[in-house]
Amino acid sequence: MKRGILVIIMMISTLGLYSFKNNTKDNEEVKTSYASYYHDKFNGRKTASGEVFHNTKLTAAHRTLPFGTKVKVTNLRNGESVVVTINDRGPFHAARALDLSKAAYDEIGNLRTGTMPIEFEIID
Repeated sequence: MKRGILVIIMMISTLGLYSFKNNTKDNEEVKTSYASYYHDKFNGRKTASGEVFHNTKLTAAHRTLPFGTKVKVTNLRNGESVVVTINDRGPFHAARALDLSKAAYDEIGNLRTGTMPIEFEIID
C-alpha cells in the first residue's frame, strides 16, 4: 500500500516538472517589475561604473547586471519600449528592479508618475 502511494507521488512529481513553461529565449529571461527614475540632483555625479551621470542619456541602474549591459525596457501600461545601458547600481528599493534616467523614463512613460510596471530583458 505504501509503495503504491509512493509510486503515485513520484509520477505526479515527474509529470509536474514538465508542466512548467520555460520563459527563456536564447537563455535570456524576460522579467517583470517596476521602474522609477533618477532625480535631477544626481546630474553630474559619478555612477558606480565611474561614468558621470546625465539625466538626458538612456541609462539605468540595476543591482547586479554588469556595467555596459544593454536592456530593453517595456512599459506594461502602453507597450512602448526603450533600450538603456546599465551604468549604475540600484535601485535600493525591493519592489523595483531598475532606476531609469529621466530621458529613458520619459520616452516610455509619464514623468508625473513616480513608478511604472515594466518588462525587461537583456539584449546585449
